[in-house]
Amino acid sequence: MQASTFLWFDGHAEEAADHYTSLVAGSAVLDRQRDADGRVTTVTFELAGQRYIAYNGGPQFTFTGAISLYLGCDTQQEVDTAWAALTEGGKEGPGGSLTDRFGVTWQVVPKALAELLAKADPPAAERILQAVHAMTKIDIQGLIEARDR
Repeated sequence: MQASTFLWFDGHAEEAADHYTSLVAGSAVLDRQRDADGRVTTVTFELAGQRYIAYNGGPQFTFTGAISLYLGCDTQQEVDTAWAALTEGGKEGPGGSLTDRFGVTWQVVPKALAELLAKADPPAAERILQAVHAMTKIDIQGLIEARDR
């Protein structure tokens, strides 16, 4: 048995899968299924080992922020690159969240956030979290400065 994330699109499954796999190292489109007219219906892809299925199901269902994809970034450069690519045509949100041009919500979070919180005393942790909530794209240096205040 295998669990995968199933994403319902209104005609943009292939474009979304191609966009996402271009952003995340170690990712690839695995399969494209087409209907009798040659139109792509389903795209199976992996993002860094996590399998997703993108389906062109029509307008019946839309994405909401109640579920999001989490992108843990190793560096500020990774945060910046992913943020720029995912917000293009999309919308920034608070605390590292955004909605991309396909309507999918993402959490773009540097791994440094967890590391800083794990080593912080309670007042420093509170300052770090307040800083995160005041940001759109998370800035690691800003988190360090909040911790050290």
